Amino acid sequence: MKRIVVFALLAMFVLAGTARAETLKILTWKGYAPQKLIDAFEKETGIDVEVTFSNNEEMIAKLRATRGAGFDLAQPSQDRISSVQEKYNLYQPLDYSRIDSALFIPSMLEAVKKNTKVSGKSFAVPFCWGTSGLIVNSDKAPGADSFKALIDSKYKGRVSYRLKRPTLIAMGFALGYNPFDLYDDPKAYKAMLDKIADTLIEAKPIVKNYWANGDSLLESMRSEEVFVAMAWDAGGWKLHADNKAIDFKAPKEGALGWIDTFTIPSKAENVDAAYKWINFIMKPENAGYFSSQEKYATASKGALKYTDKEVAANFDRSFPQETIDNINWYPPVPANLERMEGMVLDKIKAAQ
Repeated sequence: MKRIVVFALLAMFVLAGTARAETLKILTWKGYAPQKLIDAFEKETGIDVEVTFSNNEEMIAKLRATRGAGFDLAQPSQDRISSVQEKYNLYQPLDYSRIDSALFIPSMLEAVKKNTKVSGKSFAVPFCWGTSGLIVNSDKAPGADSFKALIDSKYKGRVSYRLKRPTLIAMGFALGYNPFDLYDDPKAYKAMLDKIADTLIEAKPIVKNYWANGDSLLESMRSEEVFVAMAWDAGGWKLHADNKAIDFKAPKEGALGWIDTFTIPSKAENVDAAYKWINFIMKPENAGYFSSQEKYATASKGALKYTDKEVAANFDRSFPQETIDNINWYPPVPANLERMEGMVLDKIKAAQ
């Protein structure tokens, strides 16, 4: 009898251990792990998936609190990895031999490897990407093809943008700088910011409003209160569905691009499952389903073939290959520059 009890207890422990080992815990953005794909992954692999929704700041805070434990996979933006890794050692270097590189757009994979490199090791692969650029009513502002349109007096009272760092970066490119090339030269970066501040302060009378709520911006474009805005690509496509004159336009200086990634926290318990999920989600048919649902492009090669026609048409229209090649991808930003930018934004807000 005792022997039976012992065997029963051992069996329980083995089963419990297996259950724990076969759970994948993902820390990600809302929408990045669609339930349909979770169900398919669980059926294919037998691995349970637990998802915690978050954003860049919360991901960093959660992983700092546990020193990289509690999750098997996280999805921070690529410009928020290397500086965090240097300070807090929250992630483990990726084993790229376990990544099916054939699934990825090569240029994006290499860009993320480069931008997440610390001490010769890289810590991420790309998942999805998007841009900010111009949303233009071509009936009202047919010549708006540059970030300079945001300071053009002929659009007085019909311009809107956020007073956030992307606008500073955009205006830097508009004024002939490459802000990203100045990241390692704080003095030159400060000089650029001073020029941008003077420019945006002088152009304040041109601005209809500094938008803070995306829905409010879209409504102001629909009602034709605003002709030119700086905003994200998906917002322009949403407006285009109702009014063909309004659309997202990548400015000639290049749209500003973000990439959200896959990383593996330093104390992940189920690393095997993390690599399986990455390779699963980046299959073109799965990435295409994600794009259809969330309207974001992915770094999956060939995924647009599996994306809803209307969504794929948006990407085809706004991002021919030469436009993609001209995207200015955000690199990691040094903390001291963000403090500088904050001061400049406060100065612009306070100016009369």
